[in-house]
Amino acid sequence: MAFEGLSEKLNQVFKRLKAHGKLTESDVKEAMREVRIALLEADVSYKVVKDFVAKVSERAVGSEVLESLTPAQQVIKIVHEELIALMGDGQARLQFPSKPPCVIMLCGLQGSGKTTHAAKLAKLLKKEGRHPMLVACDIYRPAAIDQLVIVGEKAGVKVFELGQIDPVEITKQALRYAGDHNHDVVILDTAGRLHIDETLMNELKSVQAVAQPHEILLVVDAMTGQDAVHVAKAFDEALGLTGVIMSKLDSDTRGGAALSVLSVTGKPIKYVGMGEKLDDFEPFHPDRMASRILGMGDVLTLIEKAETVYSQQEAERITQKLQQNQFDMEDLLAQLRQIQKMGDMRKILSMLPGVSRHIDELDIDDKAFGRVEAIITSMTPAERAKPSIINPSRKRRIAAGSGTKVEDVNRLLKQFEQMQQMMKKLGTSAKKGKFGKRRIPKMPPIDPSQFGGGFPQ
Repeated sequence: MAFEGLSEKLNQVFKRLKAHGKLTESDVKEAMREVRIALLEADVSYKVVKDFVAKVSERAVGSEVLESLTPAQQVIKIVHEELIALMGDGQARLQFPSKPPCVIMLCGLQGSGKTTHAAKLAKLLKKEGRHPMLVACDIYRPAAIDQLVIVGEKAGVKVFELGQIDPVEITKQALRYAGDHNHDVVILDTAGRLHIDETLMNELKSVQAVAQPHEILLVVDAMTGQDAVHVAKAFDEALGLTGVIMSKLDSDTRGGAALSVLSVTGKPIKYVGMGEKLDDFEPFHPDRMASRILGMGDVLTLIEKAETVYSQQEAERITQKLQQNQFDMEDLLAQLRQIQKMGDMRKILSMLPGVSRHIDELDIDDKAFGRVEAIITSMTPAERAKPSIINPSRKRRIAAGSGTKVEDVNRLLKQFEQMQQMMKKLGTSAKKGKFGKRRIPKMPPIDPSQFGGGFPQ
């Protein structure tokens, strides 16, 4: 995951600050020196680092911080706020015209993930209720058109292609087609090169002149570090970018480009690619990314992911069954499958506050949910509805059918029984109005080792 190294080093700095208790100006200066080194090692632009550290230092050595009862927390708060300012205050959104279609021109070098991210963007916009169309304007790269057709089909959107003719003519006809077929978003997948050259830029300028795009987004590979910033600067000077899509931000990259691109180019990051799947794509929120970097988690993004999987009706149905103590193994199986749709468990857990800094220590078994699912699907409908009828002989049959051990079946049944008892108590208390406006008692922790992995002690 991007920023892991930076996050770890910053947390070490803040841990040492907290150990001091009362801070002196020299303590802050020493901490800022370590922050500077951490940012430079993360491949953040030297000028950006210099300005960032100067701003934080100026605020951190003030009497309001040094005389505070929690000075270390105040310094962390300042770093968090300055990180947000560094990446942009607020989410940079697409600008849609009053009269459709909105034309979005994607550009970038070969290998940046432009074609795949065109489909990712189209799929996201489709989920938001729009009717996007992809246009194949890359007529040079071998199989570029075929690739766009394939990813477009996976995204469930129309792909307009005319083969390897003039990209300007393709653009003209695509815009006419979009108007005739009510496509309110047109995404142009333009040609790229291995490096920036005059021929590439002239072609892009010709397409731009015809398309008159409302958005010109550059797709850059986060793994290229500061080169990504230099590429953004060159494309911006030639075309006038409106924003950046950063790909491969889930990779083991130092992440410096994400922290530098706005300061160096003045252009905001609008979207980020967080994986290989078409759904691994999300709007860029500077405040949430700053929280991830500082190990504070990203609960809002986690909630949004959950909302794409769970409907309001399903959530209400499950809540009602829990309150009435009618939640059975069939419901548990449905919930497990919904959780799996949210994506990789390591990514999900990294969004929880405090967990991200320990993510490498977690023993996460990706096959664990599969084993639980196998156990439940090996039960009969009657057993799922009423697990209490599962006797030793049934347990042996279920274990054999799921390829697990009787001990695994026993653990799952015991955990499910504990959950039912807990929900019965909470449901009864809630009906009696016992809690009122007070906090509901904490739930007993569930042992993650039952799912094939455990948390560090």
